[in-house]
Amino acid sequence: MFIGDLLIAHGLVTPADVAAALEHQKLQGGRLGDVLISLGKLTSVDLEAVLQAAPPEPTSIAETGLAAADLMNLMLKAMYTGGGETASAIADIIKLPQRIVQLLMEQAQERKLLDVLGAAGIRAMSEFRYMLTERGKLWAADALNQNQYIGPAPVSLNAYRERINRQAITNERVDRAAIDRVFAGLAISSTFIQQIGPAINSGRAILLYGPPGNGKTTVAERVGEVFRDVVYIPHCFEVEGQIIKVFDPGVHRTFQQKPGQTLKGTAVRREDFDARWVPCRRPFIVAGGELTLEMLDLSFNPLAKFYEAPLHVKALGGIFMIDDFGRQIVSPEALLNRWIVPLERRVDYLKLHTGKSFSLPFDELVIFSTNLSPQDLMDPAFLRRIPYKLPIGAPSVAEYRQIFHTLSKAAGLAVSDEIIDIIITTLRDRGGMPLASYQPKFIVDQVRAACKFAGIPPQFRPELLTMALGNLSIVDETANAAPTSARSRAA
Repeated sequence: MFIGDLLIAHGLVTPADVAAALEHQKLQGGRLGDVLISLGKLTSVDLEAVLQAAPPEPTSIAETGLAAADLMNLMLKAMYTGGGETASAIADIIKLPQRIVQLLMEQAQERKLLDVLGAAGIRAMSEFRYMLTERGKLWAADALNQNQYIGPAPVSLNAYRERINRQAITNERVDRAAIDRVFAGLAISSTFIQQIGPAINSGRAILLYGPPGNGKTTVAERVGEVFRDVVYIPHCFEVEGQIIKVFDPGVHRTFQQKPGQTLKGTAVRREDFDARWVPCRRPFIVAGGELTLEMLDLSFNPLAKFYEAPLHVKALGGIFMIDDFGRQIVSPEALLNRWIVPLERRVDYLKLHTGKSFSLPFDELVIFSTNLSPQDLMDPAFLRRIPYKLPIGAPSVAEYRQIFHTLSKAAGLAVSDEIIDIIITTLRDRGGMPLASYQPKFIVDQVRAACKFAGIPPQFRPELLTMALGNLSIVDETANAAPTSARSRAA
């Protein structure tokens, strides 16, 4: 990670500030942070806070928290699979400082596992190139037989626990301005804002409940946007010699620039950042109806012989949302029984296939979302363990109009209150269908699609509106025809 990217992620400088500092750095030299301070773009206090928050780079094998033999195995596996011949190439793979990799190479050479091939270049300061000896190849093959993990070195279990506690979600205060910012544009009552704010700051479980189609998932997603802190996720961690992968580019939001956009320059890189950790936004991970109890346990790959962390571990320091709670493959009772200790004591216990158990802090905001009755899902003892229960009901007529006007304007459709009143009357008063927050978008999308098909500008024509309203519900026209058909068969 580059310090420029990290400062941008914290919102302390802009990309333009960093670009200007890099140009200045080319002429005057110096470290990027000091240059930004001299240009008045950054304060020394803010820079020091960022540097102190980041995991420090280990300066010795002991400071990695791992056994030298395990690091040796990882290095030799990387070389055996063609990952590199020099200390710098291996350092890029296993994310350890080059000086530590060089020390491991020297120890491997003493054990007759490596031979020196020569300099990697013609310059006096070029690196040496190494190759595995036959003995080294046997060692690497044995290490691959133990597990086939090749990549960033793991962090220790203790280091992971300490980091989870250090960047706890309750450390970040969410104020009213932040809530107003993320819920801007939504028809949300002030009463709900007053309820959701304390719930978020508590870091305790939240239950969002109410009829379907009224924005429970949208509310949860907006909660995920309210947090601004940078958290550090390990590529993997080690327990009793077992490797457990945590960082998942599919769910973790990093601050890395797109290829070709990274602010490059050797002086930009801060050498005392531990590259085994990835700076990310607080995770927001959703599990829906596919959730099973097995998905809350470590997943062991019997071929590769290492583990994948479950989703709720990947969500540590962030938000884990269980959508459509009560409709999972696993029953609500079984799920809550699994989490009764984590929700109350804020600690989770996981078990390796060897039988060894270990604990991790259960630091995350768990959001349950359901359109079923909470009383039907769980008994009072479980409800007590979810301290915040927030109903999200149908919108009022005023809120319904607000939603319709906002979405219609965004879609390039002109809509009057008279048209909205016709929709409300058709749905609620004539059709007996309750108003719901999803309906305006549904109708707007239907009308736009019909206009596109007809080759006309987007507009609320009566016949298009009738078609859209008809698609909101299903009328079983075969119900009355069934007896006639039955009589015909009988005849």
